[in-house]
Amino acid sequence: MTEKPRLAVFKFASCDGCQLSILNLEDELLALAERVEIANFLEASSRVDAEGPWDVTLVEGSITTAHDAERILDIRERSRVLVTIGACATSGGIQALRNVADVEAWKSIVYPHPEWIRTLATSTAIAEHVRVDHEIQGCPVNKDQVLRVLARLLLGSKPDLPLASVCIECKRRGNACVLVSRGVPCMGPVTRAGCGAICPSLGRDCYGCFGPAADPNPASLIRSFEAAGLSRADAVRRLRHINGWRREFRDVADRLERDA
Repeated sequence: MTEKPRLAVFKFASCDGCQLSILNLEDELLALAERVEIANFLEASSRVDAEGPWDVTLVEGSITTAHDAERILDIRERSRVLVTIGACATSGGIQALRNVADVEAWKSIVYPHPEWIRTLATSTAIAEHVRVDHEIQGCPVNKDQVLRVLARLLLGSKPDLPLASVCIECKRRGNACVLVSRGVPCMGPVTRAGCGAICPSLGRDCYGCFGPAADPNPASLIRSFEAAGLSRADAVRRLRHINGWRREFRDVADRLERDA
């Protein structure tokens, strides 16, 4: 009998929301479990296989401690294919706010015993530490997208992750552009599709939680924001929200701040 492919799921600094999205697959997850061996997934089972190897490994969360920086190296070594899931794993997440702050000062404000806290000064994406084979964006991830990626990997083909921007999804849903029609500063033109344009469909602006599209032009978008009346500082702040820590946005934000 052919052995089943082995799947592992690991967590770093995160809220567990992406793992919960996987659990929300429910019936589909049961069907998946018939075709793979779920070797390590603490959110779903107390069974632990910390030895590996694993055919496909999903990683949620960012690297925020020295211990985790070492642990991800070990996981990468034991994984044939490593896939990062969610904004924390792909860009550092909301905890990357520390990257422009005085971490020691924050520790003294937040914790009664800051001397007990062992943390790095930055929150960084998994790809800044090890080679990543595929990235699934989102905050949290789209459960159906995760299922498609796993299905393709198990079939030996390349995942068909979206490349276009959220604007494409707005067009498909017949949404009026909130940036053009209402002057609302929307990150949709530079954000990767995959969410179904949830926020613009509700009349709200996209804030970039699915990461950068394949060929983003954030500098041009910032000019559109300024033309709509947003200050340069507020426009740049948009680039630094959640997935704004991605290098594609971060470098533009730094340059615009220098030129201001």
